Amino acid sequence: MKIIEQLCDMINEELDDAEKYATCALHHKDDNKQLADTFYTLSTEEIKHSNMLHEQVVSIINEYKKAHGNPPVEMMAVYDYLHRKSMEHAADIRAMQMTYKE
Repeated sequence: MKIIEQLCDMINEELDDAEKYATCALHHKDDNKQLADTFYTLSTEEIKHSNMLHEQVVSIINEYKKAHGNPPVEMMAVYDYLHRKSMEHAADIRAMQMTYKE
C-alpha cells in the first residue's frame, strides 16, 4: 500500500524536524531562553504531528483488515521495521526534550 509508505516517510520527516528543534532548544537553553522555549515547543508539536500520522497508518491497516483480512506478511514486516525505527527515534527525541526540561 503506497499510502502507508508515504505516511511512514512523512512520520520520519516530522521526527527529523522534532530532533532538529530539540537540538536547537538544548543549544540555546542557557543563552536565549525565549528562543530555546520556542524550539522546544516546535519539537513537541512535530512529535504530535508524527503521532497523528501514525494514527492514520494504524487506521488504514485496521480498515484493510476489516475489508480483506490480515495484510500481506511482507507489508507488515516492512511496517513493523519502519515502526520500530520510528519509535526508537521518537524515544531519543523525547529524552532530549526531557533533558531540556531539567
